[in-house]
Amino acid sequence: MRRRFLEAGLGLLGGWFFGACAKKKDEPIGADAGTHRLRIAMIPKGTTHEFWKSVHAGGVKAARELDIDLVWKGPLKEDDLKSQVDLVDSFVAQRVAGILLAPLNDKALVAPVNRATAAKIPVVIFDSGLSAGNFVSFVATDNRAAGSLAGQHLAKVLGGKGKAVVLRYQEGSASTNEREEGCLEALRENSGIEIVSDNQYAGATTESAFSASESLLIAKKAEQGGVTAIFTPNESATFGMLLALEKAKLAGKVHFVGFDASEKLVQAVRAGSITGLVLQDPFRMGYLAVRTVVDHVRGTAVATRTDTGAKLVDRDNLDRPEIQELVKPDLTKWLGSN
Repeated sequence: MRRRFLEAGLGLLGGWFFGACAKKKDEPIGADAGTHRLRIAMIPKGTTHEFWKSVHAGGVKAARELDIDLVWKGPLKEDDLKSQVDLVDSFVAQRVAGILLAPLNDKALVAPVNRATAAKIPVVIFDSGLSAGNFVSFVATDNRAAGSLAGQHLAKVLGGKGKAVVLRYQEGSASTNEREEGCLEALRENSGIEIVSDNQYAGATTESAFSASESLLIAKKAEQGGVTAIFTPNESATFGMLLALEKAKLAGKVHFVGFDASEKLVQAVRAGSITGLVLQDPFRMGYLAVRTVVDHVRGTAVATRTDTGAKLVDRDNLDRPEIQELVKPDLTKWLGSN
């Protein structure tokens, strides 16, 4: 009798144990055991530029709609590759439900992304691409097309003739490389435009961009007409070049198209110091990136590539409502007043 009682008890215990294991197995990775609320990590290239603040705000909007926890964490500076790699590995160790990543380097982040995928944590890449790797989807601007917008606009204001400089951002950044190449392709369609420099790099900060810009303007004799058009492919490079042009008293005298917006850059467009800015839609990018990874985790099919769009802004269209939404978004609803 005692033996049958023990066997029955062990059977009940075994059934409870395997049932508990099955329940745990069915729970989403990265979900709270009690609520099944998903925890998603979003890793930008940096956290200081206005662009990333808009991306963050878009992600927060999606997270609220989808009732998930969004963890926003990225390197302080956009050249801290080790920090970004460590963040990916840390979130894999924490078993988040999904990772959203804007890679600082199109090759160096391939292995960390593959480690996440091997751990059954889906990765959605946003803003800037990877050269390889196992990821679910890519949500970003069509950067080559956006760069082409800049080149076409410069060619138009130059009347098809001039001496152009493309100051690149930094090596390994896929998004900015695509913008640079798109601009160069559009400029080269005009036989009267000479590319006088396309192999110099601004670096990751406004300070490094200012130094590189100042040296480039001097080397190419910009004050003597050696440079008549300039393209820079991101916010920090654009602001650094603007400061160098202002110091050389060339602002407004050289046609200058930059990329992305901040209050000071928009003011420079209004003042005529910047000919135009190519603007992405970072809020939409962040919003769609979060929705994409959550849809995938919840079993909905997602697109492998989503283009979030770009527009060229100049003094003529700056005050249009749809442009003002891009250049002066109200982020306080999503990020608070800080």
